[in-house]
Amino acid sequence: MISTLGSFIAGVFRRTCPDPFVIAIVLTVLTAAMCLVFTEVRPEALAATFAGTGGMWKLLMFSMQMCLVLVTGHALASSPPVARLVRALADRPETAAQAAALVALVAAVCAVFNWGLGLIVGALMAREVGRSMAGKGIRVHYPLLAAAGYVGLMVWHGGLSGSAPLKVTSMKDMLEVLTPELARQIQPIALQATIGSTMNIIITGGLVLMAPLLFAMLHPRRDDEIETFTDFRVPAQIIEPAAADDERESRLHLDDKPTTAPEWLERTPALSVLMAVLLAAALWQAVRLLDSIGRIDLNHVNLVMLVLGLVLHGSPARYVRAVDEAARGCGGIILQFPFYAGIMGMMSVSGLDAKLASALANTSSETTLPLLTFLSAAVVNLFVPSGGGQWAVQGPIVMQAAVDSGVSPAKMVMALAYGDQLTNMLQPFWALPLLAITGVRARDIVGYTALVMIAGGVWIGVWLVVW
Repeated sequence: MISTLGSFIAGVFRRTCPDPFVIAIVLTVLTAAMCLVFTEVRPEALAATFAGTGGMWKLLMFSMQMCLVLVTGHALASSPPVARLVRALADRPETAAQAAALVALVAAVCAVFNWGLGLIVGALMAREVGRSMAGKGIRVHYPLLAAAGYVGLMVWHGGLSGSAPLKVTSMKDMLEVLTPELARQIQPIALQATIGSTMNIIITGGLVLMAPLLFAMLHPRRDDEIETFTDFRVPAQIIEPAAADDERESRLHLDDKPTTAPEWLERTPALSVLMAVLLAAALWQAVRLLDSIGRIDLNHVNLVMLVLGLVLHGSPARYVRAVDEAARGCGGIILQFPFYAGIMGMMSVSGLDAKLASALANTSSETTLPLLTFLSAAVVNLFVPSGGGQWAVQGPIVMQAAVDSGVSPAKMVMALAYGDQLTNMLQPFWALPLLAITGVRARDIVGYTALVMIAGGVWIGVWLVVW
């Protein structure tokens, strides 16, 4: 019954869900139309705001931060020590259920630290576990392993790289999205009240433990329903990563003995270690000057990932190569964030965001507002498949509703974060790197991730109401 339901859900979204960039365009047109119909803004003012620095180009720094989250996490995941650890873990399972549970657990735990790391390590784990189990002659449903590798995107926003919680820790970051008046009413929110809160520890910790159990139970029981690793056409460079890396390094001459000073600097571990030590010292000093550890923001998180990647890759040249490969996944962020910023600008200049916030606050109580925010964020994420982009679009509405209703802004930030991460299990935008690594298609995994999403949504919703 569960397998049939999963196939049905996957089929629905395969037929109805367009490309994320198309969704961004449609949402832009829809927002402009709503602003013109429901507010008194003049068309020329709306157009000027959309195209100006207060519109499409307002979030350029934020866009770069999001790119760096993905790039530094991807580069760290592809470092030799992490790759060796993944391969060692992949040999541990002895049953199909253990295999699915292990992939889900590793992906979820890594995503708590960094969503880019969780996405890539989850994909690598799915691929390597599938290969290992095939080598042992144990039949494991490979699409289920790939789905388990994607589950980190359902827990990441309650973790250390969560966009919304990190963007409210300083007034400067809040002013990128919120109006000065609204930002002054809320004041910066320390991480202890969001990511470090008892509520978030329970919710995120529960999701991390729930995912492996669910994926273990979802494995098909009928042998004719199982598609193993060998049933899929995984690209050659993905099947044999070591051979591909050796060929690439030979082509780049990274293993040749350096004959000049510049070549030595590019390939020596000493320079990477020296730079990492200096960056770590600078990071320590920056954090020490904060009011508290709870004021850590995305820049600090990205610097940690950069330092770790430099050290683990062993040389500047190898780290640059890893970053080059990781940067290919940034196209969606670079292209779509200007449209999200333009949407935010149109809503702000027209007053539509304030109207929506007032409607949300007036139709809910202090108890139900976080739940309704969570559900609305889950829907919005289907149209704005980016935590940073969603915070830019929905953050002003949610924060104004928090002020109007008297609900804790910290809880509302997390309600938005939970909704954003939940429907990643239906939105394949961030699954593109995983699909490339594993060789599966989005429609192969969505049925399973949708069922896990339902269970996770119930867990989150209950705690938002009772906490």
